[in-house]
Amino acid sequence: MAGGRGSRLGPLTCHRAKPGVPFAGRYRIIDFVLSNFVNSGYRRIYVLTQYMASSLIKHLNRTWHLDGFGQFIEISPAQMRMGEHWYRGTADSVYQNLNLVRESRADNVAIFGGDHIYKFAIDQMEAAHIAKRADLTVAAYPVPRDQAHHFGVIQVTADGRIIGFQEKPKRDPVTIPGRPDMCLVSMGNYFVRTDVLIDSLTRDADDRSSTHDFGRDIIPGLVAAGKKVYIYDFAENNIPGEPADARPYWRDVGTVESFFQANMEVRSRLPAINLYNREWRIRTAQRDYPPARIVRHGEDAPAEILDSLICEGSVVASAKLHRVMLGYDCFV
Repeated sequence: MAGGRGSRLGPLTCHRAKPGVPFAGRYRIIDFVLSNFVNSGYRRIYVLTQYMASSLIKHLNRTWHLDGFGQFIEISPAQMRMGEHWYRGTADSVYQNLNLVRESRADNVAIFGGDHIYKFAIDQMEAAHIAKRADLTVAAYPVPRDQAHHFGVIQVTADGRIIGFQEKPKRDPVTIPGRPDMCLVSMGNYFVRTDVLIDSLTRDADDRSSTHDFGRDIIPGLVAAGKKVYIYDFAENNIPGEPADARPYWRDVGTVESFFQANMEVRSRLPAINLYNREWRIRTAQRDYPPARIVRHGEDAPAEILDSLICEGSVVASAKLHRVMLGYDCFV
């Protein structure tokens, strides 16, 4: 799903969808979820777009091509297939593309958001989903209680079965047992049995009181109906090529502050997310720029660069850059 407005990002999303926003100088936010799918072995991917999609579509068409029979990353823009309305929510966006789900003939469907920064071995989540014979599996991650109002908060049993779900609670979010300062939240990533998905979305589409949202309507409805809805603990996810003690990395980047902080984490001395793991590349567009140059300008002092990232095509001439993220084709 890549149709989000990202309204809390203010000026960064005035003219483009949140998944199309540049990150770390050279990537787009959507590159992370697509890299996770490709690195995990998934090769049949649909990208659902709607809001301000032209920049995102241009990036996808230029960057993301899969070679091989039956392999694709295909863009599916909002088309009003089910009536005189565009996508009314996350659930409705999938409902209006159920023809693609039926054509796939898959037993399970992965539904992931395209607007977060993270690494995720998705095949491990699918294995857990199948092992528990779950109807729906929700990727979950602990966050501080004071941040829980930005997310869907989950209440679970000891074996990980979901028994309660609060979508962006304004007050009194359910906390993790024994950890009153932390809440378990949905990452907006799901594995769901195809038959359960089709049935629940069809019922939801006919419900005039529904907001047609996975967090507000679909998940609580399945829990209330007694379906087998489990979490997948993201903390148990292991990325190939990462150190054994590496902590899972996930950032929502839904606000300007969190977006800035995530960028600064990338250029830090010991970054929380490793972009140099050769076994888990984050793919993006390859631009026709020369390598970055660090030069001395005339008789000036030599350049000094600390804890910074310099993208291709940029030139730094006798400048001092400390804790800087410099994009491509820049001159300082």
